[in-house]
Amino acid sequence: MKTRSEAREQAIKVLYQVEIYKEALLPYDVDQLIKEECDIQDDFVIELVKGVIDKNDNLVTCINHYLKDWTLDRLNKVDQAIFLLGAYELKYTKTPSIVAINEAIELSKKYSDEKVTDMLNGVLDNIYHSEVENE
Repeated sequence: MKTRSEAREQAIKVLYQVEIYKEALLPYDVDQLIKEECDIQDDFVIELVKGVIDKNDNLVTCINHYLKDWTLDRLNKVDQAIFLLGAYELKYTKTPSIVAINEAIELSKKYSDEKVTDMLNGVLDNIYHSEVENE
């Protein structure tokens, strides 16, 4: 049985693949991409991937609002996937906010550089304080 941290990492990989297919204007099947990434069906991965895809436009707008003099599309696709997953989990799931933020930061530490991790931390902190904390 995999941990939720491992599930998040699988979700990032699927979201990355989705972006590659979209950029190349190639057809893709999200369910098939998830199946290829996960050795067993994982409802948490499915929820995260489909949630990010479903809320993509809202998430991009939200993230861009808090990025200072920057836009999400300027980041590489892995970083974009991490930002989107972190924001989605923070805004739309029951995952405790501190866990959602910390998990995204840990993924960023593993796959990005320190500047991106610092940006991610700032964006997620702003989303939390401006949009999540008072709900």
